[in-house]
Amino acid sequence: MKEYLSILVGLALVLVMAGTGIGSERVIRMATTIGPVDAGIVDTLIDLFEAKTGIKVEYAKAGTGKALEMAKTGDFDIVQVHAKELEEKFVAEGYGTERIDLMYNDFVIVGPKDDPAGIKGLPLPEALEKIMDTESLFISRGDLSGTHVAERNLWIAAGLEPKGDWYLEWEGGPQGNSATLRYTDERQAYTVIDRATYLVLKNDISLTVLVEKDEAMLNFITLIPVNPERFPQVNYDLTMQFVDFLTSEEAQIVIRDFKKDVYGEALFFPNSAKWRSLHGK
Repeated sequence: MKEYLSILVGLALVLVMAGTGIGSERVIRMATTIGPVDAGIVDTLIDLFEAKTGIKVEYAKAGTGKALEMAKTGDFDIVQVHAKELEEKFVAEGYGTERIDLMYNDFVIVGPKDDPAGIKGLPLPEALEKIMDTESLFISRGDLSGTHVAERNLWIAAGLEPKGDWYLEWEGGPQGNSATLRYTDERQAYTVIDRATYLVLKNDISLTVLVEKDEAMLNFITLIPVNPERFPQVNYDLTMQFVDFLTSEEAQIVIRDFKKDVYGEALFFPNSAKWRSLHGK
């Protein structure tokens, strides 16, 4: 009789826990590009979301190309990336549901203060051509990350094909933009990097921004929920709660103001459809 009562009590506890969500997996798994993590905005937004909802968010960081490949296994619920052509392919192949605008910043070309290639203030195509013509050392991440894809597209748009000993696809590129910028500083070379990474590290390095504010250098960061029709195990409902929060005015204001007081300028700019509809941007 005691054994029978013990079984009934155990079943009742299971039912209560299921009804309250206790014991069920309330975890979102995200594969994310590295830059926003290193800048600190990812953890800031996750902490706010977890405090509001009790839903935990875990993430693994990698270059955009690798992050998308990781998500093709069904082991992640959402990706946060920044390479439009790779994102569109991911969705077209049925791995993701849609691209959702989140935020943006921009890329810059940084280099030594003495600027041996003489590119400071030049239009972007001319700057790249001078780097090539002078065979000044240029560091590329070379890892199909969002930054590498953006850099490659800038060369293509300028009608240039970088090759030779001066153009170094650094083997450490998969470590991310912070590591790449530090290595570029060690080599006193040129590179294309996102502004947030530069601002976070600028007091630790001697490189300076030499080319900037070209529309072709905008860096758009998007969210893509993993397709539940392809991977039924994903936590799609929880993921969409996360998406709703990240694209809300509350989170977009956090993005707008993130560490602006520390660095004197914005690291990221809000770009969700909700934000644009409210603010006309």
